[in-house]
Amino acid sequence: MYQSPVRCLCSALPTLCCTPAAASASRLPLSRPRSYPAASRAAAGGPPAPEAPPRTVCSMGNSTSRLYSVLAKTLSSGAVSQHQDCLEQLDSARLDPLDPKDLLEECQIVLQKRPPRFQRNFVSLKKNTTCNHRPIRVMQWNILAQALGEGKDNFVQCPMEALKWEERKCLILEEILAYKPDILCLQEVDHYFDTFEPLLSRLGYQCTFFPKPWSPCLDVEHNNGPDGCAMFFLKERFELVNSANIRLTAMKLKTNQVAIAQTLKCHETGRLFCIAVTHLKARTGWERFRSAQGCDLLQNLKNITQGAKIPLIVCGDFNAEPTEEVYREFSNSSLNLNSAYKLLSPDGQSEPPYTTWKIRPSGECRHTLDYIWYSQHALNVNSALGLLTEEQIGPNRLPSFNYPSDHLSLVCDFSFNQDPDRLL
Repeated sequence: MYQSPVRCLCSALPTLCCTPAAASASRLPLSRPRSYPAASRAAAGGPPAPEAPPRTVCSMGNSTSRLYSVLAKTLSSGAVSQHQDCLEQLDSARLDPLDPKDLLEECQIVLQKRPPRFQRNFVSLKKNTTCNHRPIRVMQWNILAQALGEGKDNFVQCPMEALKWEERKCLILEEILAYKPDILCLQEVDHYFDTFEPLLSRLGYQCTFFPKPWSPCLDVEHNNGPDGCAMFFLKERFELVNSANIRLTAMKLKTNQVAIAQTLKCHETGRLFCIAVTHLKARTGWERFRSAQGCDLLQNLKNITQGAKIPLIVCGDFNAEPTEEVYREFSNSSLNLNSAYKLLSPDGQSEPPYTTWKIRPSGECRHTLDYIWYSQHALNVNSALGLLTEEQIGPNRLPSFNYPSDHLSLVCDFSFNQDPDRLL
């Protein structure tokens, strides 16, 4: 269970090292040919593949593994408030930077018995506009809290073996490394201190985490602490101007849902913009509650952006279909927001048919719940990552041996509008 820490994170991280065995391990390409269990082959729709010959590689449980050496001795538990001093010390004594290629190769070694990663393509959405700066890539993803995946979510068609954290975390990292986001917004993060902060900070990201006050993860035996929202941005591209952790209210009451809103300055252009991440209340019957949470978040964002003077991007699992009131509130807000993934539809007005697809004891759940909202007067969407097809997802749906979460990642490339006189 989740207990108080016995030592600071800053003194717990070992130096990343590479032993001769790790150095000589095979280098696998991104779209790797892996061997994997027969059951998962059938789910993938392909014929049984011959088993790959055994390799001399480092397992995640072996301290000689380059990836595991970062994680093995990190702090595995502790109240978030008790970490702050340690994290500040860790920033001042940061370990050597980590090459993303090395981390990706290590993940692929761990995953070589699993089926290959799903291939998705970016769809160009450029209009007749010019961009004089490198696009800003934003990734939104509910990664599925480990405690919930194993203990509460009841994915009846997903083998427990597919949910093992030792491998599932590598699938999550592989997805992130494949798309190389400049800004990463995650929900259901319950391994922030022992996995995501140690690794992503060494990849050059500045990291922020805000847990739910009463996380359901804490009800699960052998949990790793509360889940919450996390935000990561590349320090080489942006400077943090302001940061706000927001505990959302509904009907004047503080709720269990949270948001992070950060104002960043783009080094290349000098432009300011605000990026926010949130995760609203789940379940049918809570529509009015979500609507109230959305109104509270919008009011906070209006204050932070000075009434839309600062461009805004909002990422989140809203737990709401486009038919819900909270969706209409965001669509009709004075912040002049548009949903980026609508642009993938032929008319530019329809959301994708799904962003999450799972099977629970109550039946099949196929919904559109995840969004990337943006200031359409100030930002352009250059491209968006296409979604997985039903054939790719397979009959057992998500999560699976191929994919680590029940939600699909959303990725968009943004650029600043070059017309300063364009009105709201």
